[in-house]
Amino acid sequence: MTHFKHISIDASKTMIDEQTVSLVDIRDAASFALGHIETATLIDNENVQDYIRGADLDQPLIVYCYHGNASQSAAQFFIEQGFDDVYSLDGGFESWKQIYPYVT
Repeated sequence: MTHFKHISIDASKTMIDEQTVSLVDIRDAASFALGHIETATLIDNENVQDYIRGADLDQPLIVYCYHGNASQSAAQFFIEQGFDDVYSLDGGFESWKQIYPYVT
């Protein structure tokens, strides 16, 4: 694959519930501490290479940010690093918490 895919909130919730999925949160640390999708990993410029080295490149990866904009370029970055199945969460965490307000 040469490009990431977009995924809706509902489709991502179904995917998370039905299979093993990696979740990457690219928001700032303070926002992550206030709430994030369960099992998500906070990724920034400091730890991204460590994350990539330890990741299963074949496992689906969902990337999210605040509103679904920055996650698109981050998702494309992960594709370029060799991940096979990468998604950008449409609407980001702000949309997620409107539907699923009980987040970690």
